[in-house]
Amino acid sequence: MDIQNKVIEIIADQAMLDPSDVTMDKTLEDLGIDSLGLVESIFAIEEAFDIQVPFNANEPDQSDFDISSVAAIVAGIQKLVAEQHS
Repeated sequence: MDIQNKVIEIIADQAMLDPSDVTMDKTLEDLGIDSLGLVESIFAIEEAFDIQVPFNANEPDQSDFDISSVAAIVAGIQKLVAEQHS
C-alpha cells in the first residue's frame, strides 16, 4: 500500500475534495479541515495503517506529531509505519 496516496485519500475524504486537489504543500487549514475533521482524519489514518499516532486533540500544539502540512503528515505516518514493522 502506498502510504502517501492512502493518507491523501483519507484527508481528501475529510475535506470532501478530490484527492487530486490535496497536494503535499497544503495545510489542513488550506483544505478546510477543522479540528474535528483533523481528529477524524487521525482516527482514519490509525485504522488504515494499524498504528497509534502520537497526537493530543486537546493540545495539538503539544503533540509530537507534525500536522503543519500534508507532506509533514505523510512523513510522520511513514515513520510510524516503518517503526511498527521493524
